Amino acid sequence: LGSVIAYFTSAKFLLYLGHALSTWGDRMWHFAVSVFLVELYGNSLLLTAVYGLVVAGSVLLLGALIGDWVDKNSRLKVAQTSLVVQNSSVILCGVILMIIFLFKTQLLTLYHGWLLTLCYILVITIANIANLASTATAITIQRDWIVVVAGEDRSKLADMNATIRRIDQLTNILAPMAVGQIMTFGSPMIGCGFISGWNLMSMCVEYLLLWKVYQKTPTLAHKSAKVEASELKQLNAKKESDMKPAEGVQLIIEKDVTGFEPQQEKEVGCATRIAEPFITFRDGWVAYYNQPVFLAGMGLAFLYMTVLGFDCITTGYAYTQGLSGSVLSLLMGASAVTGIMGTVAFTWLRRKCGLIRTGLISGVAQFACLILCAISVFMPGSPMDLTVSPFADISARLFENEPLPTIASPEPEMIFATGMPSLLNGSIVPANGDPEMSPESVPLISVSLLFAGVIAARVGLWSFDLTVTQLLQENVIESERGIINGVQNSMNYLLDLLHFIMVILAPNPEAFGLLVLISVSFVAMGHIMYFRFAQKSLGKQLFVCHTPDPKAAPDSSPPGNTSTV
Repeated sequence: LGSVIAYFTSAKFLLYLGHALSTWGDRMWHFAVSVFLVELYGNSLLLTAVYGLVVAGSVLLLGALIGDWVDKNSRLKVAQTSLVVQNSSVILCGVILMIIFLFKTQLLTLYHGWLLTLCYILVITIANIANLASTATAITIQRDWIVVVAGEDRSKLADMNATIRRIDQLTNILAPMAVGQIMTFGSPMIGCGFISGWNLMSMCVEYLLLWKVYQKTPTLAHKSAKVEASELKQLNAKKESDMKPAEGVQLIIEKDVTGFEPQQEKEVGCATRIAEPFITFRDGWVAYYNQPVFLAGMGLAFLYMTVLGFDCITTGYAYTQGLSGSVLSLLMGASAVTGIMGTVAFTWLRRKCGLIRTGLISGVAQFACLILCAISVFMPGSPMDLTVSPFADISARLFENEPLPTIASPEPEMIFATGMPSLLNGSIVPANGDPEMSPESVPLISVSLLFAGVIAARVGLWSFDLTVTQLLQENVIESERGIINGVQNSMNYLLDLLHFIMVILAPNPEAFGLLVLISVSFVAMGHIMYFRFAQKSLGKQLFVCHTPDPKAAPDSSPPGNTSTV
């Protein structure tokens, strides 16, 4: 009994609990805000598309700056500030959305509808701020705090990373379903109120949990930081030597880090302040390129350039091929199960073969499963037709004045019940209302193979993701964890953005098979990059599997790397 109580009061468990609360709120909000924007704009995807573009662009441009801010400030200050900003933004957004739902008719008549447009802009802006704060929270907790709590025990770090991913997998499925049920049996306005109330309660509990973890882990109060915090040590040694007598990294108490800032701000001019964000952006990307794990990080980023996941694109395509919303929900549940299996496989493989080889095995497993997706393109039922131009759908509407397709309104109880956007539960039909092909007449061999490959590949995907995550945790020096992981997030968003642009350029179903083949190619390129990293790191020992020392993990650090955990 004593050991059970000790576990439930340990810093590790409190960190899990805080992450579960935070992720649950995040997943509810990310699902709901897209649905709210569709509902507000008359079943149009315009606001949702604008929101997605703004979010991706913001993280792409500001990822390095967010990471630099994480590095410069104390751990507790960063975590608490990010938490408060994120939850307060969601609460404010929820209140504004409730007002819009209540008074939309009146707002349309005021100032020729400009007031309602201003409300839309305000919602998207505040929601984007919430997402940026969520990014900062993820960097500081999942890339820094967890490393400190684990200490020098890398096996413990691997287990904690795996547990965090399992929490992510479960909340990815359960949270949207929960809030979807509330909106199904209530209304969008009730959904807004519930999410606002949840975030208010969750913010208070998470704030307390962060404080308890901080108290139980004294090493969190110490942080390796540059004395000249506004410059990156690796790239600005000359500049630092002109401004201070000593270079490099030194261990200081966190409260002293922020103590440097007021005095520094008095010494720099206005032009320097204006230029500093641009310098930080440049230096962050250069530092990322110079990391020993650069190729591994790039390999992970390339996996985002794919339509082979459970996003709105692939699931929307599956719906047009005859799969119902309930079947898609079951497939999403199966993907969560295989994702959890991937986290279990990661911890087992790491113990048996070491961290770097785990990434190699995971990559091979993922790519082998995705071969099924490539085969599905050429199977009966696949709409792929290379004789049809990928741009035919766009050009026909631009130059022949064809009406845009409309989204048939589904039954209200179907909109949210499965935890999917209303686009996926409605039928996509031409404006004349006559579908080109009845879903029942579409052979399911192709789409079945497609989803079999996607679901099976989740085992390798999440094991590979955990491998690269731990490589970044172990091999990036403590004073640069924030900015390097911020740039990694930017790279992920960049490739994710490119995959949406790819779909925009080739939106017709006949081109989806081509998108699948391109996606498999990018996954292959990502794993080739990782193979090159592993080859440089392990040399001739690349394919020699052994049982490593769980604490030392000698093969997890590339040669010449002097960083410490």
